[in-house]
Amino acid sequence: MSIVTEVAAADSATALAHFEQALRFETDCWDVHSVLGTPDQDFVLLDVRGSDSYARGHVPGAVDLAQRKIVAAKLADYPADTVFVTYCAGPHCNGAARAAIRLARLGRPVKIMTGGVTGWLDEGFTLVPA
Repeated sequence: MSIVTEVAAADSATALAHFEQALRFETDCWDVHSVLGTPDQDFVLLDVRGSDSYARGHVPGAVDLAQRKIVAAKLADYPADTVFVTYCAGPHCNGAARAAIRLARLGRPVKIMTGGVTGWLDEGFTLVPA
């Protein structure tokens, strides 16, 4: 028995429920990239790092809205069922989660783009300056 299998894997039904549940809360850079700017894009991508970081380089099509500035008034132009996808600097940053909390508290559907800017660049995608 290795350290990997020391704790038994979950049964298939439990694993299925867990992983399906996880995808209700997150998406990844590749999936976001694959639909950005297409008729299939059915979400608003929010760069929640702050305007200085956004200006230096952001995911194409992302809206600049720092997590601390997410308030109802800033979302008024979006229909109530708009899905927001948040991202920040990367896995070392909790800004995307903080933004998701703010959006959820405002009753808005939200997911996090795991990896953030770091993940985006790791996939070979580019950022654009403001």
